[in-house]
Amino acid sequence: MQRGFTMIKEVIVVEGRDDITAVKGALECDVIQTHGFGYGRRLINQLKDIQKKRGLIVFTDPDYMGKKIRNDISSQVKGVKHAFLSQSKATKRDDIGIENAKAEDIRTAIMNARPDFEEKTNLFNEAMLMRYGLTGRTDSKSKREIVGDVLKIGHGNAKQMVNKLNGFKITIEEFENAIKSAEEILKK
Repeated sequence: MQRGFTMIKEVIVVEGRDDITAVKGALECDVIQTHGFGYGRRLINQLKDIQKKRGLIVFTDPDYMGKKIRNDISSQVKGVKHAFLSQSKATKRDDIGIENAKAEDIRTAIMNARPDFEEKTNLFNEAMLMRYGLTGRTDSKSKREIVGDVLKIGHGNAKQMVNKLNGFKITIEEFENAIKSAEEILKK
């Protein structure tokens, strides 16, 4: 465990044993695992209790199953925070998982966790994404991934991006700054 870091108040939710090792190697924190998608009502009830007492940060793998687990937990346990890593930062030899990330990337993701708001804004829509080049162009997917990484909200298709932008209450200023960053990165 790294010394000199502030203890994270919330409990971090990860998928597996190797994820626990990676997270505890990066931060002083308590971690609980889901054991993949095979968890049941008992774990959900435990997570609800933890959320009330200390709060939760859901930090699942940036793959299909990780998204499925994240969505299931946040639909049943209200008010959790979400930490995201890009696939590029969590991949090692074609294996995608939190356990493959560098300690610094894990710390950054967790320290930038965003709350899951029940009341979403309606600032963003798919037409706005098209206007900013996040849909309808050959480089739209790459641009969405960069914007999601910059905003620390993960990535997905255009519809998922709209939901994340509104759900995490991203401001227009934050969004436009992320767009500028994405455009600079894509120029390189």
